[in-house]
Amino acid sequence: MDRVETPSEAAIEEEAKLVAALQRGEAQAYERLVRANTPRMLVVARRYLQTDEDARDAVQEAFVSAFRAIDRFEGGAQLSTWLHRIVVNACLMRLRTRRRKPEQSIEELLPRFREDGHLEAPTTGWRSGADRQLERSQTRVAVREAIDRLPESHRTVLLLRDIEGFDTEEAARELGITRGAVKTRLHRARLALREQLEPHFRRSEP
Repeated sequence: MDRVETPSEAAIEEEAKLVAALQRGEAQAYERLVRANTPRMLVVARRYLQTDEDARDAVQEAFVSAFRAIDRFEGGAQLSTWLHRIVVNACLMRLRTRRRKPEQSIEELLPRFREDGHLEAPTTGWRSGADRQLERSQTRVAVREAIDRLPESHRTVLLLRDIEGFDTEEAARELGITRGAVKTRLHRARLALREQLEPHFRRSEP
């Protein structure tokens, strides 16, 4: 999950001025908001939508929604956090409304078990150092690529629960599925993710 930094008093004051300008309908304020947030919001959208075109469209839709709702923004959260949530909602809306394509089965990404229930290729225990590997650029790329290979239905649940921090009830409501389906997809997504990353972390061991 992205690291959240506590804004300084100066940053809070500056954001309050920006919000006031946005609520007055000042064009320069809108331009500033778009220019400052578009790159980061594209990264968010790209997690859910696997083409740059879809990600750009979702971000544009999110900015339109934000502009229409800016009068209702009361400062309970940072403006960027509020915008982030709108982008996620725009992505989920696009996933719900676009024509569904047949998904790759997640079975191909899961660990394989023998008839006696044991893993065909037992995994090695990841040492604590493996957790620190997640901070490294190369490992972040590997994690992102592994997430991108998950089927959409499982990838979306993983992102909402493990990246966005939604609880099971919230994820189920956003996706229009049962809590049980969220739990099952999350469990299988995590298994598939670990299976894909196992070779990477094994290579990282001293």
